[in-house]
Amino acid sequence: MSYLVVLPMAVVHEAAKYPQRFADIGVEFAGRGCPTEADVIELARDADAMIVEGSQRPIPRSVIESLSKCRIIAGTQIGYDSIDTAAAAERGILVTNVPGYCVEEVTDHTMALILACSRRVVALNRSVKAGGWGFGPNSSDIKEFIRPGIGRLRGRTLGLFGFGAISRALVPKAKGFGLRIIACDPFVDASAAAGLGVELVDWHTLLTQSDYLSIHAAFSPETRHVFNEDAFRTMKPAACLINTARGGFIDEQALRDALKSGSIAMAAIDVLTTEPPAENPLLSLDNVICTGHYAFFSPESFAEQWRRPADEVSRVLRGEWPTAIVNPQAKEKFVQRWGQMKDASV
Repeated sequence: MSYLVVLPMAVVHEAAKYPQRFADIGVEFAGRGCPTEADVIELARDADAMIVEGSQRPIPRSVIESLSKCRIIAGTQIGYDSIDTAAAAERGILVTNVPGYCVEEVTDHTMALILACSRRVVALNRSVKAGGWGFGPNSSDIKEFIRPGIGRLRGRTLGLFGFGAISRALVPKAKGFGLRIIACDPFVDASAAAGLGVELVDWHTLLTQSDYLSIHAAFSPETRHVFNEDAFRTMKPAACLINTARGGFIDEQALRDALKSGSIAMAAIDVLTTEPPAENPLLSLDNVICTGHYAFFSPESFAEQWRRPADEVSRVLRGEWPTAIVNPQAKEKFVQRWGQMKDASV
């Protein structure tokens, strides 16, 4: 039986392998750029499966309700907040993600940002290229503005907002630099954190004790702008905020005000609320480092990001459950529509 798989964006990079990959198993593939929701609906209405990059094109209820035959929506990221999983479950559509695919890359990147803040690497580089050097005669900028912010990393406190897979993989890397680690996550048992040598704390303690505060939580309406004026006012004046998760956690205007007023010292961010930014005042501040949503990237993770969703679609189309379902409540309705599935042989 022939099926149709669609990708509502331009077929580039690893996705360029999809037409041949699916043809090899007798499945038709279609993909093109979809700048509007109406374009997605037109492309996907009769599809049996979708592979989506949520950051490029969200899949809301209105799109899901237009899908007449879809069995699975396979996301290409760890996060899946751009897909209405509840609406999908109501229609018996399975939603999958790619858990763990870039954990090493994100944790390496987070440590790089922590080190850049601690050693003021970006500011030093900028000053040297402008003519400054160490303790030399042209180093007034370094002496007055950069050197006071450089400190020893060992013994400082790293706070983690969220204690899932990425935070847990970050712990041994951070401990290698002698950091004390605390975490705030109401969904995690204290013993799980203690087993990794991490103290589980409440929100206020996280804010007041962290020298470096790194965001690794699941984004939701409840966590939107959780880092706001009140949070920045509570943090240490010397604190550095690290974000390699989602831009929406941060009230960017409040962060800008906090950085300009000295409520906190620095921000090192990989993500913004709007990407790419047409104009973002944070990017004009010297005490902001921004790396353009590249924390996830390595050639290995990039290939995995696109291979695993195709694997999940292939499983479903041959009658097997996918391995990374994020809306398991969809299973009952799925079986009613499409029949019983086999466990995938992984």
